[in-house]
Amino acid sequence: MTQIVRPDTLRPPVPRSTARSTPSPAAPPAPSSAARPAWRRLAVGAAASVVLASLSTAPPAAYAQDAAPRGDRLVVTVRDVGGGADGTYEVRCRPSGGSHPDPARACAAVDRSARWGQDAFAPAPRDAVCTMQYGGPATARITGTWAGRPVDATYDRKNGCAIARWDALVPLLPEASAPERP
Repeated sequence: MTQIVRPDTLRPPVPRSTARSTPSPAAPPAPSSAARPAWRRLAVGAAASVVLASLSTAPPAAYAQDAAPRGDRLVVTVRDVGGGADGTYEVRCRPSGGSHPDPARACAAVDRSARWGQDAFAPAPRDAVCTMQYGGPATARITGTWAGRPVDATYDRKNGCAIARWDALVPLLPEASAPERP
């Protein structure tokens, strides 16, 4: 028969260096570990063994957060990037596939950008301070579903924040370079 010991009923042993020679009238002295009944020490040891055994045998998935639903699907339409990258591509994740040139790395790029409680496709905050640099005329639109949620996001490269947002999703979005200066 297994006995469950509540942690609040256990008292830690008092180190000999801090034990008082005369008990305080306000608090009775804590019993030493030798004064504790043997059954209590055994029960504590058994309870700790059960907890440690259950943690060590739990599968790794038990520690993971909810996995993204299977069948994430995105449609990416890219314009004015150049270099033959313009067009519409489909990306399927878990398992990866579709007409995108590299669907596995495209899915990994979105996974990297995803943060708990945040939208991986969210626009830059309105109050963000962005550099006034121009990254070229490239635009993109991403639609579909990711992590069970609908996606409809647009991208461009009109300032530093937009460029950083685009670059975070490379290779889902094609790598684009800034236009050359005359």
